[in-house]
Amino acid sequence: METRIVRIKSPSQLGHFRDAAGSSRLEAWQVASEPAESVAALQHAADYLRTSDVPVAFPTETVYGLGADATRSPSVKGIYSAKGRPSDNPLIVHVCDLQMLRDLLGGQGIPSIYTPLIERFWPGPLTILLPNPQPSKLAPEVTAGLKTFGARMPLTPLALSLIKLAGVPLAAPSANASTKPSPTLAQHVKDDLEGRIELILDGGHCDVGVESTVVDGLCDPPAVLRPGGIGLDQLRSCPGWENAVKAYKDQSEEGKAAPRAPGMKYKHYSPKARVVLYEATYGDGRDGVTASDVEALKARENGSAMAANRAASRKVGVIRTQRWGPAAGLTSLEPQDDHNGHDQNQDADDGDPQTLFNIQKGPLVDEAGCSFGHVLDIDLGKETRGIAQGLFSALRALDRCGAETIFVDGIEDEIDIAAAVMNRLRKAASEIRS
Repeated sequence: METRIVRIKSPSQLGHFRDAAGSSRLEAWQVASEPAESVAALQHAADYLRTSDVPVAFPTETVYGLGADATRSPSVKGIYSAKGRPSDNPLIVHVCDLQMLRDLLGGQGIPSIYTPLIERFWPGPLTILLPNPQPSKLAPEVTAGLKTFGARMPLTPLALSLIKLAGVPLAAPSANASTKPSPTLAQHVKDDLEGRIELILDGGHCDVGVESTVVDGLCDPPAVLRPGGIGLDQLRSCPGWENAVKAYKDQSEEGKAAPRAPGMKYKHYSPKARVVLYEATYGDGRDGVTASDVEALKARENGSAMAANRAASRKVGVIRTQRWGPAAGLTSLEPQDDHNGHDQNQDADDGDPQTLFNIQKGPLVDEAGCSFGHVLDIDLGKETRGIAQGLFSALRALDRCGAETIFVDGIEDEIDIAAAVMNRLRKAASEIRS
């Protein structure tokens, strides 16, 4: 099938929560009538979601989601098929307002433990675990056999309006091929799912850049099942969540029981390249890539008849954050802009490209000063939120440029969004230096 990207103009103006006396501010979402072209495109996508079993990709504030009608088994199975996703990995249900969520829960209502979180963090990058009523309106494939389901209300008006027009909650994992880095641009989705889906709604770059935080308030103490856009420190500032604990691991847990939330069991977020992660605790943090890792790069080709030819074309990626200098010490020369390596955000409102980061290119040199390839250098800056926003894009950009190894400078693993960054990097890494 042909995969189309449909540009949605002015995505931040597509609707609002309707004021209602005595009701929550999130009670009912209302779709705007303008801009007419964008609303018409969303209506077409909503009609498609109701009638087709092929999912639709759309942007949220976290990453692009691959959405399907959460109440119909054939449509939910379409998600698993398009992504190549294991069937025991549950899906998050996206709702547009509290009316839709209450309708899913029937008479049991929303557990009061979540009230302070909903008031503070919704709409936004937070998923709450809820009991799945019986009989359930959700397709059984959504919960992967669990008695609970995860629900969230995305922040972007585009996503909220799409769900409202569809008139059904959308099951929507990240819109990437299973195990690959999550998509934060429409083009990332097309790179992975070309020919597997028909429609990608393009609303620009995702502001958060990592998936939602998943929490379980049904246990005591409440727990974080997956780190994401809301930090543990923020959760602990809410009544009833002061003693919230971390209940996830930073490595895959294959062989364990069915995961309580997405991202707990399987290897994720991995580019094609070999990823070597330097933890913030490794060394003094200022020297960059070690001499032993440089020698290991050379050793990978030693003895090969193609070694000389390979050396000229070898590409090594570097993702810098808070500690490393230019090219992580792999080259002593000033890198030059590689203009083919830019990863760009098509601004959602005016259509002008905005560069997320530049990829700079320089010669890869050993301690003797001999060149044996090229360095592709990305600086994500020192701010944690900027690192989170650019992480998946950087991994994908270096893959596109042909990097065979990517060295990454890790950051302090605190309880804010840095925990989500390092969780994703540890799951992506082939090797970890700690």
